[in-house]
Amino acid sequence: MAKYAFFLGCIAPLRYPGIEKSTREVFKALGIELVELKDASCCPAPGVIKSFSKATWLAAAARNLALAEKEGLDIVTICNGCYGSLFDAAHELHEDKKMLDDVNKILAEIGLKYNGGTKVRHFAEVLYKEVGIEAIKKAVKKQLDCKAAVFYGCHFLKPSNIKNLDDPENPKILDELVAATGASSMPRQQKMMCCGAGGGLRSQFGETAMKFTKANLEYMKASGAEVIVDVCPFCHLQFDAGQKELGIPFKVFHLSQLFGLAFGMSAKDLGVKL
Repeated sequence: MAKYAFFLGCIAPLRYPGIEKSTREVFKALGIELVELKDASCCPAPGVIKSFSKATWLAAAARNLALAEKEGLDIVTICNGCYGSLFDAAHELHEDKKMLDDVNKILAEIGLKYNGGTKVRHFAEVLYKEVGIEAIKKAVKKQLDCKAAVFYGCHFLKPSNIKNLDDPENPKILDELVAATGASSMPRQQKMMCCGAGGGLRSQFGETAMKFTKANLEYMKASGAEVIVDVCPFCHLQFDAGQKELGIPFKVFHLSQLFGLAFGMSAKDLGVKL
């Protein structure tokens, strides 16, 4: 059985416990063990912390990486922002020994050391590359006959030169994962546009952020999509709140919730209405 340190991030446990629950249930059904990453903190969000102090961002991220390394496990995240922050930090610390030494001087003050061995994985990457489409199809008990607007977000694929997951401008990973449930991924304009929440835009420039969201929702509606499927609680929050505020109604699902429904789990147990 594959085993990962489960990095929850901030948004899911605070705003969308259903995303956490559905991820646990789906991974369990697929034979993957998620181990609690005890005492983990914010990733921290690079669009905020890194903008003010790269050293603080690296040290805080390295602390999380060190906690997973201490357990002998790689990290799996359910959030694009957490994935971007932890993946980038792990990459930089792996490539720059002086930077790693500087970070370890800070970690030593709290009795930790990071040796640079933790890999950071996005849950969708694990599903696609480790579990595989065919195994997922075998776990599906209920074909989902719906038209979906699949949303990749900003930090899942980029920076593409170090993540190497898929074509960053014309990806297929999430479309194929969604199709495995029986749902149809609808092609649309500006598929790779930001949801509007990224980089602190939502909190600092709310009206501008909502323009991004409105454009996305309009393109999704024009495509004939009935539901939105995302892979990030922050994107999820932006669309969940935005569709109501803008009067462009959509049901919004995190990919783990969509899989849970396809695996025969109840919407109530998956916290869809939360």
